[in-house]
Amino acid sequence: MSNSFHEFVRELFAGLGDVQIKRMFGGAGAYADGLMFALLADETIYIKTDDTLKGELTKERSGPFVWTPSKGPRAGESVEMSYWRLPEAALDDPELASAWAKKALAVAKAKATAKIKPKKKRKA
Repeated sequence: MSNSFHEFVRELFAGLGDVQIKRMFGGAGAYADGLMFALLADETIYIKTDDTLKGELTKERSGPFVWTPSKGPRAGESVEMSYWRLPEAALDDPELASAWAKKALAVAKAKATAKIKPKKKRKA
């Protein structure tokens, strides 16, 4: 994945403010507010989803990122991830791309908040 593609992604999502790209597993993640909201793989942008956002993306003829592990217990098995392709129309429209990215970031924030469990109070 080229640095020029990473720069394109930063410019496309400029409406979110400071977007950071971090390389990982042959691809990269796009982060805003310290949370990963997009996955970059094979020069394709996938945004984080929940069931509601998947429904919206289905209407846009988007599809999921599918990973096929080469090792381990699920080797050769296709695994659908919670990231779906950014709609084609958004690739030429930074305003539209940022609107989708804001939805993806809201999903990332909600999932991060759900992972935080309140501490149990100790009895005196």
